[in-house]
Amino acid sequence: MHTDWGPAAVAVVMFILLSPGLLFQLPARTRVIEFGNMYTSGISVLVHAVLYFCIYTILVVAIGIHIRT
Repeated sequence: MHTDWGPAAVAVVMFILLSPGLLFQLPARTRVIEFGNMYTSGISVLVHAVLYFCIYTILVVAIGIHIRT
């Protein structure tokens, strides 16, 4: 019996990298984009959620990343 860890690994890495304010925030408080400011807003969370969904769908469904154990 084999388990596919690809979708879970992609989700965890993307969740860490796309957390608003960690690496970047889009849109920011005073600019369009800010890097490493550790602040967030409601609209920023929404934008990052849409980015997360789009990139995750491309990586898991279209490209088909698989890690079999």
